Amino acid sequence: MLPLCVIQVAYAGSAAPLWAVLALHAALLAPLLRLRRAPIAVFAVTAAVSFAQWAAGADLLAANLSVLIAMYRVAAWRPLPWAVAAGAVAELGVLLLVARPGAPLGVLVKEYAAFSVFVVAIWIAGIHAATRRRYVASLMERAEQAERERGQQAVIAAAAERARIARELHDVVAHHVSVIVLHAEGAGYAVAREPDLAQDALATISTTGRRALAEMRRLVSVLRDESGAGEPRAPQPGLSRLGELVERSRASGLPAALTVHGTPPDLPEGQELAVYRIVQEALTNALKHGGPGTRARVELRFGPGEVALDVTDDGRGAATLTTGGGHGLTGMRERAAMYGGTVEAAPLPGGGFRVSARLPVAPDDALDGARLDSDGLGADRFDSDRLGGDRFDSDRLDSDRCESVREESGARGDVCEASS
Repeated sequence: MLPLCVIQVAYAGSAAPLWAVLALHAALLAPLLRLRRAPIAVFAVTAAVSFAQWAAGADLLAANLSVLIAMYRVAAWRPLPWAVAAGAVAELGVLLLVARPGAPLGVLVKEYAAFSVFVVAIWIAGIHAATRRRYVASLMERAEQAERERGQQAVIAAAAERARIARELHDVVAHHVSVIVLHAEGAGYAVAREPDLAQDALATISTTGRRALAEMRRLVSVLRDESGAGEPRAPQPGLSRLGELVERSRASGLPAALTVHGTPPDLPEGQELAVYRIVQEALTNALKHGGPGTRARVELRFGPGEVALDVTDDGRGAATLTTGGGHGLTGMRERAAMYGGTVEAAPLPGGGFRVSARLPVAPDDALDGARLDSDGLGADRFDSDRLGGDRFDSDRLDSDRCESVREESGARGDVCEASS
């Protein structure tokens, strides 16, 4: 625009003195130096100078384009109300420019329309630039927000994975190590007086240690296998291994009984694992804190829409379920909560301790709740598709310990217990 102004000053004739023309050009062009920082102020100054020029009847100058340049900047970089105001002021300037006394109305309308089209086109270009800039800014903000959310999700996922690993480690280590410690202490006392009993305790320690080592290796292999591929692994324990778990508790010195009511529904593997781990932790608690002579009972009920689990013992109990950070109760509650269930643990009024868990299942999965007969889960074998396909050898139990749950607690079902 500056070359146009120079040409106009040098070659176009004007009735006004040269110094006045130069001063007018300077007044219109100098404010553009501050256009980036203060577009509204620049537009106000250039519009005021142009309006004064046109009101005095002076000719249109190339420097008057500074008004449109400032208007574009306002429309592109300032809020919409300021952009609308700048456009209205520019249209007012057009009206002031074309208005001449005595000119035919048709000529005035044509001139006004021609100048207005030019002004509106520049104003729309500014609005479009503003819209595009805001759109790009919103895309960048969304990308940054998505990046922040990904970071937060990664932190949450890492915390959840650490909690899962801690829970699995506790479930694997606490039970087996408790059995090993108790049998090691018992073997130390019995080695001189009852060598056979000490030998049995050492055999139990060896078996339990190997089992714990195998489970630890399985867990470590899962953590190391980032691709998810590899050799097939042993299935996670579920309902079918509850009998084995109770039998191990008997072998560890905790007389325990398992009673099942109803037909086991088709539960997800994770939910079966949750039931198994809750029973395992409750029996471990009874073994560690119950004291000598403690007996435990595991009662599992499959009802309409719910799996109910109660593990009770008649020992002295403990103030907490585990020594240390209390991962036992926390782990049980977390496992149940994953499937919308709850876990309650508290001492019994007459002595002992009870852990109760309730896990919901689909209504169609839970049947009529009828008790399993001897073909499903009885006093002398496990023969259900869900609760063990292996026979439960009755020769390993003392027959005189098999009694009715009705006689002990008024519940239906048979209880088979083995002395420690």
